Amino acid sequence: MLSVGAAAIDEWYAVSNLPAPDGGAFAHEVTSAFGGVGANVAVALDRLGRDAGLVSRVGNDEYGRRALAYLAETGVDASHVAVGDDPHTRSLILCDPDGERAIVTAGESFRGLRLGDDALAAMADADAVFLTAYAPDRAARRVLDRVESLRESAAESGDAPPALVFDLSGPVEELVGRGTEPETIHRFLHRADLFVADGVAAPAFFGSAAAAVERIADAQTRAVGIDSGLGPRSRRGPTWPRAVLTHGADGMTAITGGEAAEFDAFDVETVDTTGAGDAFTAGLIDRWIAEGAEESSADRDAVAPGVRFAAAVAAINCTSRFTQPGLPTRSEVESFLAEGGIDPDGSR
Repeated sequence: MLSVGAAAIDEWYAVSNLPAPDGGAFAHEVTSAFGGVGANVAVALDRLGRDAGLVSRVGNDEYGRRALAYLAETGVDASHVAVGDDPHTRSLILCDPDGERAIVTAGESFRGLRLGDDALAAMADADAVFLTAYAPDRAARRVLDRVESLRESAAESGDAPPALVFDLSGPVEELVGRGTEPETIHRFLHRADLFVADGVAAPAFFGSAAAAVERIADAQTRAVGIDSGLGPRSRRGPTWPRAVLTHGADGMTAITGGEAAEFDAFDVETVDTTGAGDAFTAGLIDRWIAEGAEESSADRDAVAPGVRFAAAVAAINCTSRFTQPGLPTRSEVESFLAEGGIDPDGSR
């Protein structure tokens, strides 16, 4: 799996409260850790035993060197991580005692990402290409164009092109001028095999949570026509493409074959929710794409195992501080599910 996203440094403040406008808070602990959506997803898949690579750009400064050092300690292939002169991308994370957080990101290194020929070539050998909406628009469009080209080639050769996974990682107002533009997001909505969005990003883009479900279901219905001859796709069948909208502790909505199903999140003692969505996305990629799950039915029982597995990955992640130290191994996920009376693959 090839992940296109930031390898950021998270500067983590444990605060008394998340301050309101013109309000304040006290930080009783300040520390830093490795983060960034792209790196989080890649490291999560590595922990689950999958081969994962990262396409990113770091700064030629202390923060960038720390990011490269963190990556070197993982099993993630960092050969497609470029080094630029811009300040390294880093995030200030305020985390309250309940694990809720606010995030402010700075640094231009990832915003300057350019996809080189070697990174584009590597996509041909990947089972999946993951892209966060925080990727600059020019890079996002190149990823989509490259995957579309691989799909066209595969339609002629009979080979399997990579699955395309898109994460609408932030609200539209945060992405404009920094990440993937609305017009490009719309293209991903209709062309991604797996579309993921959280409870803030989805309403911001679609207008409301209900509108998000309706629009995504409609896009999936149209994709059936694409599979019928209007153009190539990497996943075929009644449950592809797929989408999941996450709602934090309130669960998630899976949309497959134009049908929506609600699922509960696991109840755990939350320490830090930072990166839980990235962990969840990695779990979906693991079960639905890397594992090759091809459920023939779009009903709730058919798609539930993959959602439960991914929810377990996210839940375990929430029980530790920071994102990456808490990302679980496969055996840890299986043990967690077993304690709840669920089979290792997420089925009951």
